[in-house]
Amino acid sequence: MSVSTELGEEKQLKLRQGTIRYRETGSGEAMVFVHGILVNGDLWRKVVPGLSDRFRCITPDLPLGGHEEAMDREADLSPPGVATLLGDFIEALSLEDVTLVANDTGGAISQMLVAKRPERIGRLVLTNCDAFEYFPPLLLKPIPLLSRIPGFMLVMAKTLNLAPSRALLMWTVAKSKIERAIQRSYLESGASDGGVRRDFGQFISGMSPKHTKAAAAKFGDFEKAVLIAWTREDMFFPWKVAERLAASFPNAQLEEIENSRLFVAEDQPERLVELIREWADEHPSSGPRL
Repeated sequence: MSVSTELGEEKQLKLRQGTIRYRETGSGEAMVFVHGILVNGDLWRKVVPGLSDRFRCITPDLPLGGHEEAMDREADLSPPGVATLLGDFIEALSLEDVTLVANDTGGAISQMLVAKRPERIGRLVLTNCDAFEYFPPLLLKPIPLLSRIPGFMLVMAKTLNLAPSRALLMWTVAKSKIERAIQRSYLESGASDGGVRRDFGQFISGMSPKHTKAAAAKFGDFEKAVLIAWTREDMFFPWKVAERLAASFPNAQLEEIENSRLFVAEDQPERLVELIREWADEHPSSGPRL
């Protein structure tokens, strides 16, 4: 699970799908940070400190392979199921008018949530992420099918947890060097825990553009403020995806982040914080401050 104390106090919440561990810091308007596959809340460790003076920052570890505790066996951990889980998490904490901040697969999950259960979402921030036909992105298209082969998830998890493989994986998503302790927090559970691998396998085997396209069909109904903060140097999600997202939401703003790969929260956290703060000033929330 996430190990970064910068994310605040470690907490846990029991949902019908299982126990979600999360960290929380700050006070004010609620801001929930949504990570993607094979990572956890540590992705946001450089961003949260720049926002916690103004926002109540909540960073859950979702069951996407970088979590520590497996969900219940009966839990629906398909992509729409994890979107439901995120909505249940927000509801269980009694959060209202939440600002979602998402990256990578977390962006697809957030899109599904605002399409199905937008009532508690006040604003949306999407950094480079899955959308439209990019779910998964082109470079990872074989993964959903491969994940159904017996033994594949174990081999993949063990391989990715080797130091050279971890280093190569991190290079594909970030220009800056990611600390070894953070890399281990992302990948060790999947290599050692069959339940974590089961959760992750259920999610990735269900990845399909039908889910992101169905969500996109409802973007026009989400009239609240959306910030698209995107880099052109990402090898997974090209700039044209950002342009399509910005054109699909009625109240969207597109901003470029330079000198970054997929993990803009890793490579350019100060710039991302700056963009979020300025955008939030221009689109104030009317929700509760806790």
